[in-house]
Amino acid sequence: MTDRKVGPKALALMHHFEDCELVAYADPGTGGDPYTIGWGMTYYPDGRKVKRGDQITRAQADADFATILDRDFARIVDAAIGNAPTTSAQFGAMVALAYNIGVGPRMWLPGMKKGFRQSWVLKMHIAGRHAEAAGAFGSWITAGGKVKAGLVRRRNAEAALYAGDRAALARFTNGALA
Repeated sequence: MTDRKVGPKALALMHHFEDCELVAYADPGTGGDPYTIGWGMTYYPDGRKVKRGDQITRAQADADFATILDRDFARIVDAAIGNAPTTSAQFGAMVALAYNIGVGPRMWLPGMKKGFRQSWVLKMHIAGRHAEAAGAFGSWITAGGKVKAGLVRRRNAEAALYAGDRAALARFTNGALA
């Protein structure tokens, strides 16, 4: 495992697509289960599941997100990538994807059959086929069995970050990131 870190562009991308909600809400993409809070979190750093009625502060949301992102996503993505040459932007984009789709079976989304560790994004990245890896982000655009416009934009933004395409990144984030 290396010591890769999620950079500010990737964090800004995740914050762009994950509004910070201080009161738990039912995730519309999964039919209400699991509940979500903060920056798209379905559980707390201590492992407790988010439940209806939970409330947190913005400071807690930021701290919990940082802990979960590093411990449960960045480290796992880093280990999965291994020694494959990886830019900071590529790493950040893959962590952003993993945060949204999960890292693998039995992650936090009910019924999920696979996640980042089984993804074509990872397979193509490790093989050094970066254009194909960027294209594979588009495989993850459905929720509840339906293509979601927000997921299409999110995957396009992640792929643009991965590819280092600043113009596309700006386009898919409505100018918020460039």
